Amino acid sequence: MKRCSTCNRTFTDPNLRFCIEDGTPLTDLEPDDDATVITPRDTQENNWNTAAAYQPPRSYVAPGGDVRKRRRAWPWIVGLAGAFILGILAIGIVALVVAPRVAQRVEQAQREVNREIAPTTNSNTNSNTNATENVDAPVPTDHEQVLTQLKDIENEWTVANLNADKKKLDRILADDFVVKDDNGQLISKADYLRTIQRDTQTEKWEFNDLNLKLTGDRAALSGTITYISGDQRVVDQFTDKFVWRDGRWQATGSEVKRGEQDNVDNH
Repeated sequence: MKRCSTCNRTFTDPNLRFCIEDGTPLTDLEPDDDATVITPRDTQENNWNTAAAYQPPRSYVAPGGDVRKRRRAWPWIVGLAGAFILGILAIGIVALVVAPRVAQRVEQAQREVNREIAPTTNSNTNSNTNATENVDAPVPTDHEQVLTQLKDIENEWTVANLNADKKKLDRILADDFVVKDDNGQLISKADYLRTIQRDTQTEKWEFNDLNLKLTGDRAALSGTITYISGDQRVVDQFTDKFVWRDGRWQATGSEVKRGEQDNVDNH
C-alpha cells in the first residue's frame, strides 16, 4: 500500500508512483502488526455442572381452592394495561413536540452542507476538478486565472499520462482531441487512450516558460516540461490547445517536440 504525503490518500495499486489527484510521489506504507485478540473463556459449561438448589414440592391445591387469590389478580392486570397506555400516550406527545425540531435542524444542516460545496464563480481552482461545476458558466476572461486553471490541468494531464489513467484522461481530453506523434501523424482521442502506457521511470517534472494566448472560448498554452528520472532529464517543448465547453476547459489538441536526454549534473 502507498500513501500521498499531500492529501493523505492511500492506494493499493502497487504500480502507482504518483498521486492521481495532485501528482505527489507516493510513499510505501509498512503494514501494521496484527493485534492479538483474546477471547474470554465461555463459562456456560460450568453452569451445567452447578447443582440446582433443592426446592421442596408444592402443596397440592384443588381446583377452586385459591379463588380468592385469582380474584385479586385483576387489579394488577388493569394497572399494567393502564401504565402501558399512558406510556404510549407520553411517547406520542414527546414525538409530536420533538420531531418538528429535529426535522428543522436536519434541514438547516443540509443547507449548510450545500452552501459549503456550492461552486463559486471567483474560484481560481481548476474547473475540471469541481464536481459541482455549472455547465452554463461563462468563459473566464482573466488572463492570470485562466493561466492558473490550465497549469493545473497540465499537471493533472501529466499525472494521468504517467499512471495511464484512462478515466482521468477521458475527462481532460475533448471528444475531438487530436495529437501529433513523433512522425507527424494525427492521433485521435480513442487511439490516444488505447495506446497509453504506464511510465515507471519518471520521478518528477516541472513546467517552465509558460505562455498563454486567450481568444474568447479558445486558449493555447505553450512552454517546456522537464522530466527527471534519476540523474537523467528530458526537456520537451509543447503547445496544447483548449476550448471552454460544458463549463470547463477541455484539451482539443497537442503538439510536442521531444528533447534529447542529458545528465542533470550538466545543468
